[in-house]
Amino acid sequence: MNLRGFYTLLYKELLRFYKVGFQTLLAPVLTALLYLLVFGHVLEEHVQVFPGVRYTAFLIPGLMMMAVLQNAFANSSSSLIQSKITGNLIFILMTPLSHVEFFLAFVLAAVVRGVVVGAGVYLAALVVIPLPLHSMLILLAFAMLGSATLATLGIIAGLWADKFDQLAGFQNFIIMPLTFLSGVFYSIHSLPLFWQTLSHFNPFFYMIDGFRYGFFGVSDVSPLRSFAIVLLSLALLSALTLKLLRRGYKIRS
Repeated sequence: MNLRGFYTLLYKELLRFYKVGFQTLLAPVLTALLYLLVFGHVLEEHVQVFPGVRYTAFLIPGLMMMAVLQNAFANSSSSLIQSKITGNLIFILMTPLSHVEFFLAFVLAAVVRGVVVGAGVYLAALVVIPLPLHSMLILLAFAMLGSATLATLGIIAGLWADKFDQLAGFQNFIIMPLTFLSGVFYSIHSLPLFWQTLSHFNPFFYMIDGFRYGFFGVSDVSPLRSFAIVLLSLALLSALTLKLLRRGYKIRS
């Protein structure tokens, strides 16, 4: 493995979002806090999802994970599409980096951004309400697996898209609906039976439900089941992404 090349590409990807941290790190934290203030204020006295857990406390882990997932996707997809459109992707392809090293650098940088934004939401939310902590290991496992899965999906979207509006369509019609319909703001047990059943086919639901279990020790489905489904999703998407990168799909003539 070309470690120096891998570390250089990783550093370049980290520096890319760090240089515009106000947009890539602070803005998503502010957006999550606005969701918290609005939904928490309106529903705090009317909804209790888990026994003994205030709605605002229930909402915070969902908003954290939503921020983690969306920013991990945004980082890898936007980096790739920008490099394709500006033409500087050729300078990465000319280096002696394998498709595996290319993949790992993009995914790890996206995971870092997602986790940093999620941690920012958590620290800011502590001002509103303290949260219990059932298992730090489970929190980290779902945060890492979830962000890596969305980072991988971001690479696929970046490879597929030829212009920014195609990427925006991918995000608006696939990522956003799957995220908002994954139990961020509610428990799926509050839904009609049809929508409960449909929610079980949404891998984002298992990411958020398992992550929430790390705080409260309570979830809508077994955390082991959630972990297995998220891990399987990551494995399948990674296999597809590596195959596309090896073929040079839409990045090599």
